[in-house]
Amino acid sequence: MSSAANPRRRVAITGMGVVCPLGNSPSAMWEALVAGRSGVDRLSSMPPLEGLVHYGGEASDFTGVIGDFGELSKDVKKSIRKALKVMCRETMMAVAVAQKAVADAGFNGQPLDPERSGVVFGSDYMLSPPDDFTDGMVKCGARENEFQYSHWGQDGLREMNPLWMLKYLPNMPASHIAIMNDLRGPNNSLTLREIAGMMAIREAAQTIERGHADCMIAGATGTRIHSFKTMHAVQTEQLADPTLDPAQASRPFDANRTGMVVGEGSGALVLEELEAARQRGATIYGEIVGTGSSAVTNAEIDDQRKSALVNAASHAMAEARIPADQLGHVNAHGLATTERDAEEAQALGEVLGSVSATVPVVAAKSYFGNLGAGSSVVELVGSLLALQSGSLFKTLNFETSDPSAPLAITTQNDVPAGNSFLKLSVTPQAQAAALVVSRVD
Repeated sequence: MSSAANPRRRVAITGMGVVCPLGNSPSAMWEALVAGRSGVDRLSSMPPLEGLVHYGGEASDFTGVIGDFGELSKDVKKSIRKALKVMCRETMMAVAVAQKAVADAGFNGQPLDPERSGVVFGSDYMLSPPDDFTDGMVKCGARENEFQYSHWGQDGLREMNPLWMLKYLPNMPASHIAIMNDLRGPNNSLTLREIAGMMAIREAAQTIERGHADCMIAGATGTRIHSFKTMHAVQTEQLADPTLDPAQASRPFDANRTGMVVGEGSGALVLEELEAARQRGATIYGEIVGTGSSAVTNAEIDDQRKSALVNAASHAMAEARIPADQLGHVNAHGLATTERDAEEAQALGEVLGSVSATVPVVAAKSYFGNLGAGSSVVELVGSLLALQSGSLFKTLNFETSDPSAPLAITTQNDVPAGNSFLKLSVTPQAQAAALVVSRVD
């Protein structure tokens, strides 16, 4: 608990790493954002779902080879190569962005203090692809259309990789990252769908604020492009019209939006106590000055996403002590579904009040769709890069204003980014998270 005698410590962002449909680095991502180049294309990693899903935001530059993990010491490179056999794609992306963030923060030649450094990492629920079960199912008669359930325990399981389960545990990203970097401090794993990354950053920042660590790696990894997860999205989400041109399909806040686009990706930040970061001469991308979270349902257990967003954003803004009229911009959740974009716009109207129609709003999902748990961190990196540049990137495919979402959506690249931003994220179950980040002079 902070007090006058023990003030809350300040938290700086000193390292960034991304793997997303726009590339495997912040610089590649920024180049695509400035160029207005979409990362959404026809699916290549899985067959299209006929008449339902034909395109998505695939992180196609990430193949899982050791070169995709960035600058690595000899020992870390050896450790990653050894562990790849027990990593699914989402965990591989998580380890890659964490190592990229560590290198970006300048810790490759100057290792993190093991006892004062830790990890908080978020993920989606992780599922096996059907291929993991194919050999066992064939062994039990599936090829002859006479699957023998009674044979699975004796014959089918023998065909499974004995380390199969280790690939899909949601705590594996944080575990691998901690082991490979010898981080013995606080460690946690969060599975909170789209807000997992924001909540990981919030927990990591609070861990540093209260003095339980001096440095934390925080981020999330996720996907909506997966044999089962894509089908789940079809069953539970409003997806974009499959007949649209892929690059034009994700249309956050546009009056003619038709739904979200599935995607995959991961992002990570290195967070440090501000004075320690300054003393070692680190590049400081921003300071986390406010955070908030909320989950709201009514008596009938109906999800109240607008209320959750209002609660989370109001708390973050109050903690940051930045008046709405001095906020540089908003990095919206911007899912591009009819209902949720309207709810988010209403929430911003309530939080920002009279300036809600003038504070610039960017929606990065217009470039790559919903990356699941990885989305919010990748999107936040976009705003950190905008703070460095001084200008925002435009929101792709925004052509027609929607009366139900009266916001100042960016339509060009020369809109000032300001000195601070509010980042929002929300799940279908009305769990919301918000962060306010400010420039540090």
